[in-house]
Amino acid sequence: MFTKYGLSTLLTTVFISLGVILFSTSFLSGFPLISLILNLTGLFFIVFALNFFRDPFRAVDQNPDSIVSPADGKVVLIKSLPHDEFIGGPATLVAVFMSPLNVHVNRVPMDGEVKLLRYQPGLFLKAWEDKASDVNERSEIGIVNGSKKVLFKQIAGFVARRIVFPDLEEGKKVTKGNRFGMIKFGSRVDVIVPASYEIKVTVGQITRAAETVIALTPGDKA
Repeated sequence: MFTKYGLSTLLTTVFISLGVILFSTSFLSGFPLISLILNLTGLFFIVFALNFFRDPFRAVDQNPDSIVSPADGKVVLIKSLPHDEFIGGPATLVAVFMSPLNVHVNRVPMDGEVKLLRYQPGLFLKAWEDKASDVNERSEIGIVNGSKKVLFKQIAGFVARRIVFPDLEEGKKVTKGNRFGMIKFGSRVDVIVPASYEIKVTVGQITRAAETVIALTPGDKA
């Protein structure tokens, strides 16, 4: 299964790559080494595109108190924040870095209502740099469910410069694990939760979107 968010890019890549293969086979048959190099290049881009835009099934964690990872990748940073505006107090940030080999479809980390949806233009620093969360081009999405809150960001990096989140809008009710968008060609997703939430991942841990529990809430007492 391939994601709808990257279908046009996938088809474009495949068609161009097939064109390269056909051209090299038809017109460069007298230069077998050049034809072989072009053919292998075309095949590489086809395989890369098919792999990059895959959208596999995920078994969503059903614990009502869990905040799940919005992305496949690797936890590269966990840090305390003295104050986060959306959270409304001290918070904890968990950063998940997505390499070009990861699945890049992003998923909703918690049931609730979208209370914040903001696109921020910015720089294109390397995504694993600490300050990328605040200065790089990004989306910022905040969800509230009773007393529970989570803020997450899609952050563009040095290579990945195309963030899409077409299935979200302010006021929309969302369900944990549902797809909402992607970052094309790798980057980073930050999850920010209140400091009282129990963090369940460690730096270096591999995450799977909708399945890996990032944090547990204390429970909704509202």
